[in-house]
Amino acid sequence: MIDVDLKKQFAKLNKPSATEPCFAKVPNTRFLMLDGLGDIGGETFQEAVKSLYGLAYPVKFAAKKRLSVRYPVMPLEGLYWDPAGVAEFSSATRESFAWRLMIMLPNEVTSEFVDEVRVSVAEKKDLARLADIKVATFSEGLSIQMLHVGPYTEEKRTIDAIFAFADDKDIEVTGRHHEIYLGKPDRADQAKLKTIIRYGVKKPKRG
Repeated sequence: MIDVDLKKQFAKLNKPSATEPCFAKVPNTRFLMLDGLGDIGGETFQEAVKSLYGLAYPVKFAAKKRLSVRYPVMPLEGLYWDPAGVAEFSSATRESFAWRLMIMLPNEVTSEFVDEVRVSVAEKKDLARLADIKVATFSEGLSIQMLHVGPYTEEKRTIDAIFAFADDKDIEVTGRHHEIYLGKPDRADQAKLKTIIRYGVKKPKRG
């Protein structure tokens, strides 16, 4: 049995100790991914979440049984962006933004294996977005992240802190708004919700 402890490998990235901005170097990572548009948190969004988890867990169980690879299902992550490239992410723009939901996948689990499991899942479950899920690598690299504690509607203070930190360090924010959902958002007290907010950045070229 091969144990792939993703939680341990990504502990420093997914468990920031302080609620203040800090740099993070994020390696290229493979994910199950599912794209959508608007209605963040609404019915369409929730169908996508259900479909993603509806494949992630069967893949995990099948990998242990058939590949002798054991690993944990990692937290749900989301990338959010304005298709027009104009608006910044905020509670006011959530309804119009495009999104990509992601669950980390170890390198030992191939896209071909995921497709095999998808066929068996489709025979047992009616998941609206099952066929749309893809396996792809996400490259984020140098980033700034911060732990946000509280409702999603109050994320602006955390986003502002990240951008102020970047400005102070003379760093350009280039990545999409990235959220990593810790715990179980549907069960947690809104005041105690924990979300990692991350943005990819790059150092400006010097003339």
